Amino acid sequence: MEALLDTYVMGIGEAEAFSERLKRELLALEAANVHAILESEPLIDEVLQGLEAATYCVDDMDEWLGIFNVKLRHMREDIESIETRNNKLEMQSVNNKTLIAELDKLLERLCVPSEYAASLTGGSFDESCMLQNIEACEWLTGALRGLEAPNFDPNYAKMRAVKEKRAELEKLKSTFVRRASEFLRNYFASLVDFMISDKTFFSQRGQLKRPDHADLRYKCRTYARLLQHLKSLDKNCLGPLRKAYCISLNLLLRREAREFANELRASTKAPKTPTVWLEASTGSGQNTNAADTSTVSDAYAKMLTIFIPLLVDESSFLAHFMCFEVPALVPPGNKPAYGNDDANDDDLGIMDIHENDSKTGKNSAELAALNISLQDLLDGIQEDFYAVVDWAYKIDPLCCISMHGITERYLSGQKADAAGFVRLLLGDLESRISTQFGHFVDEACHQIERNERNVRQMGVLSYIPRFATLAARMEQYIQGQSRDLVDQAYTKFVSIMFVTLEKVSQTDPKYADMFLLENYAAFQNSLYDLANIVPTLAKFYHQASEAYEQACTRHITVIIYSQFERLFQFARRIEDLMYTFAPEEIPFQLGLSKMDLRKMLKSSVSGVDKNISVMYKKLQKNLTSEELLPSLWNKCKEETRCQFFIWADILQSVVSEKNLTRENEIRKREDALLLREYESQKEKDKLIERKC
Repeated sequence: MEALLDTYVMGIGEAEAFSERLKRELLALEAANVHAILESEPLIDEVLQGLEAATYCVDDMDEWLGIFNVKLRHMREDIESIETRNNKLEMQSVNNKTLIAELDKLLERLCVPSEYAASLTGGSFDESCMLQNIEACEWLTGALRGLEAPNFDPNYAKMRAVKEKRAELEKLKSTFVRRASEFLRNYFASLVDFMISDKTFFSQRGQLKRPDHADLRYKCRTYARLLQHLKSLDKNCLGPLRKAYCISLNLLLRREAREFANELRASTKAPKTPTVWLEASTGSGQNTNAADTSTVSDAYAKMLTIFIPLLVDESSFLAHFMCFEVPALVPPGNKPAYGNDDANDDDLGIMDIHENDSKTGKNSAELAALNISLQDLLDGIQEDFYAVVDWAYKIDPLCCISMHGITERYLSGQKADAAGFVRLLLGDLESRISTQFGHFVDEACHQIERNERNVRQMGVLSYIPRFATLAARMEQYIQGQSRDLVDQAYTKFVSIMFVTLEKVSQTDPKYADMFLLENYAAFQNSLYDLANIVPTLAKFYHQASEAYEQACTRHITVIIYSQFERLFQFARRIEDLMYTFAPEEIPFQLGLSKMDLRKMLKSSVSGVDKNISVMYKKLQKNLTSEELLPSLWNKCKEETRCQFFIWADILQSVVSEKNLTRENEIRKREDALLLREYESQKEKDKLIERKC
């Protein structure tokens, strides 16, 4: 087309001529093609023959391919079958290998090493063999835990081999637990028997021996891990072991306490004669210089100082050594309040046993079991403490005061759970001391009450100054919380003293007030210093002061009335009539006329000097305490003056001015006489003071 187009040069208007030419050339080309075809007919025949032959070959090939396809399909199926079988065989091989590996592991877990089996069934428990025993225990514990869920596949649990191995392990466990328990029971007993048979471990004559259990605990420490593993293997086996340990050690502790207490009493220098404080039959000055018995209290304090820390340490050691799941007695790094370094110098390395099995919470069941074991451990040792308390009480009951304070101090320092029985022991000691002191107080009160059955008493009763000495001595013994104990004793003593004093005074009512005022004054004088520092005694001091004032008033009133009886009877009659008559009518009553008044005044005033002298002599006559006379006489004069003033006021309201003037003269005369007598008595008082 490009050649054709290049031949002609056509414009836009020659399109039709060009189209016609193309048609002609196309027809010429088709004619040429037909001609060429007709000329190539022989070739076409050959081609057709070749095609027919090729068709036959293709048909044959198709048949062969069909045959081959069938064969290949069968081969493919065979190959697939072979592959499936191969896959199954391969999977079976893998499973078998895995199963063999699992069975090997199971067999390894079920296999009991011969060395462990030998240790568990017949090994020695000597210290040199304990490492092998511990390793065998650890293996046995791990093996038993490995056969339990979730460490062990539940599907294996039904296997006969597993059941047999578990039974074998259980048998090993029971055998080992039985052997170990029997060994430890015998071992604890042998340790204690060895110490008991050696007298050097105990106090001897002339030598107090502090109990030392360091070696005992060191030997027990060897078997601490064994006990821990026994607990993990069979917790029930610990009960008999704990009891065996406590019973064995209890024998040692009781022997140590008994020997120590006996030697402590023998080596303490104390008065052989017991002190009697308020016995009425003895001399009044017997106890003024009572023997010093502080060594007795010191002996009791030494007993507590030595044994209370020891018992607390033993309780703590028991709680840890015997695997009680309770809080530690003393936190690491802290020391007990009582400060015994020697008794707390070794924690025995027990706490590291609980590294994988520690519990911080309190377990009530464990605490109950611990308390039972502590009772087995320490039961009976209290008798030796009681013996020391009773011994001290017999020497001097006042030692109970200091012993009570010492016991209270130790009791307040025991807070840990492991010290429960020690708290009970101290509580029982405190109760026994209080009871013994109560017996002393009751006996002293009976001694005071015996004065009531004696003959009429004169002067100061013997128990008044003795009580002052007793109170001063009791104050010296007070320690810590024993103040309440002493105050209760003061209250009982003084209450009985005052009641007995009142009863004794009634044996002779004539001299009752004189007797009371002397004794109450002696009570105040003897307790003045103590009352300033002891509130309880201050209360009784004020009570005695009030009773003294009342007795003084009654006694002085009786003396005054005995000397001026007519005068005061006349005044009393006037005073009684003033309730029913006017004052100006009273002189006209029978026996109260002016003539009667003159006679009464004449008889009373004429012997006033003599009456005052008689009053002084009466005060002095029955008074055994000379130092009371000046103050009593002053009170008497003041009371006499007051009575005369009262009498004058009564007469003033009923008599005339003339008679009133007469009465004023009488009053002035009386004042002059009293003043003169006062100055004379003042000189006598000075002489008495010089003599004193």
